[in-house]
Amino acid sequence: MRKTNAFALLVALFVALPGAPTSAQFGLPNALNKLDPLLQPRATQSGRSRVVLSVTDARSLTLLTTLVQLAGGVVGRSLPIINGLAADVPNAALPLLAGNPIVVHIAMDRVAVGALERTGATVGSTAVRQALGLDGSGVAIAIIDSGSAATLDDLSDPVAGGTRVDQFVDLVNARQTPYDDYGHGTHVTGIVGGNGFDSSGRRSGIAPAARLIELKVLDASGQGRISDVIAAIGYAVAQKDAWNIRVINLSVATGVYESYNLDPLTLATRAAVDAGIVVVAAAGNNGRSQQGATSYGGTTAPGNAPWVLTVGASSHMGTIDRADDTVATFSSRGPSAVDDAAKPDVVAPGVGTESLSDPNSAFYVTKSPYLLNGTVPTSYLPYLSLSGTSMAAPVVTGTVALMLQANPGLTPNAVKAILEYTAQRYPGYDRLTQGAGFLNAAGAVELAQFLASAPGTPYPSTSGWSTQIIWGNRLIQGGQLTAHASAWSTLVTWGDRTTPTGQPITWGTSFHDTGRNVVWGNRCGGADCHTTWTVANNGDAVVGADDGDTVVWGTDDGDTVVWGTSADDGDTVVWGTSCTDPSCEPVIWPTQ
Repeated sequence: MRKTNAFALLVALFVALPGAPTSAQFGLPNALNKLDPLLQPRATQSGRSRVVLSVTDARSLTLLTTLVQLAGGVVGRSLPIINGLAADVPNAALPLLAGNPIVVHIAMDRVAVGALERTGATVGSTAVRQALGLDGSGVAIAIIDSGSAATLDDLSDPVAGGTRVDQFVDLVNARQTPYDDYGHGTHVTGIVGGNGFDSSGRRSGIAPAARLIELKVLDASGQGRISDVIAAIGYAVAQKDAWNIRVINLSVATGVYESYNLDPLTLATRAAVDAGIVVVAAAGNNGRSQQGATSYGGTTAPGNAPWVLTVGASSHMGTIDRADDTVATFSSRGPSAVDDAAKPDVVAPGVGTESLSDPNSAFYVTKSPYLLNGTVPTSYLPYLSLSGTSMAAPVVTGTVALMLQANPGLTPNAVKAILEYTAQRYPGYDRLTQGAGFLNAAGAVELAQFLASAPGTPYPSTSGWSTQIIWGNRLIQGGQLTAHASAWSTLVTWGDRTTPTGQPITWGTSFHDTGRNVVWGNRCGGADCHTTWTVANNGDAVVGADDGDTVVWGTDDGDTVVWGTSADDGDTVVWGTSCTDPSCEPVIWPTQ
């Protein structure tokens, strides 16, 4: 009787709202469209689901709590960064909740997992630290992972004493003392900011003086929920100014089931980027099929979002010589599922990466063959060798910290552009495999410092740089980056055609006419504007068609890669390199 009365009250409350649908309308397809693809079939099934609900505005959160409770749900963590909350609800209540006009979207609270001494020398971060005196000082990095112990030698502060772990928030077990019962977060933290104390500096991270904010979202088995990840992102945004949090590292991943414009996890990362925080995410480890063939379209969330800096993995092949570097076979290729976005953005070393171990973690037992000694006496083996895009992402995160130390005024878009522009492209890899190219930390930090310098400073040598950026699904090349281009505004989303006021987006100056802005987009309508790009000497086709329908890029060997729909019905997207072998067929990536 009590359950029936609660249901009746719930329906009455829905109908009493201004503009609310009638009870007869609940469950119609328009309401079910608010459910993500994983939840839609559950709406007609028995049982319960863990979900993330978002509403129209923050004022509606209190009402949402009441609605969930009246529907027989258990309210979980509040997620103000997306105007939402996590909950456990009966499947039968999903159509009713979706039918409420204050509810914008309901998504499955998906499981998130970890996406797994030559690295610094390979990407050039060691050299640039020595040459420019940069070490990440003053920059705080939020590491959203499985946590980290604060007492490890390599996380100490040799100047002030104590630890560089300034904050530890446990969103799994609510413990106060820093710890890592899994081990993944400790390894990631060491790549970002270990100082190499136990190895006499040999196994130091990329930014060994950076401050560390540890946000634990993965449990002892390496699993978590996207609601916890969203809450951790929200914490980083809320504490941004208090701790000078400039970067978030997400070496955690989950599947892509809906557009990045709907997924609450990717929307949380967008809020962080809009707040001026660079969000770095692992691309995922889905580059090989179960049969061992190269697989495309495996980029994981939140790395599928254009505003996220998505990192694939390369291998330094055990040397510091860049010439023998390769893309790791496991590294996820683009395009992203559902939205067909060009990913990754760059690749960085992620094979055999030597970083910190935690003797109290699961990794210390399960990965014991990969434990390594340091150079000073310790009671345990302090280092561990691991591979994965989880290891590649923090290499980029540490590089970003060096860039922001050199130039604190950089926005997330500017950081991403510099990393792509200075990346080193390798022949034999398409852009859905290597993105803009292999990370060049030395070039990125040098260019970041240049853009903060006084006018008249010579532009750094671009030898070996890609001198290109992939703006959304468009390849931009033929100019030099400038410090105050409109593309770097936090009001501009990566890939936008125009600014919020409708003005053409600028990104730099022409190589041949440094007094003119270089812009892209359709019909920018001004004299200081280039709407059409040309084919470069190396065979790369550069986009800029006025109709905006087709995006084309190419490879160094002159083969054209077409990115876009191949037919009016939009059923297929064609990508890949053309070939002269009659037996070679185009690769088709379905959009459905």
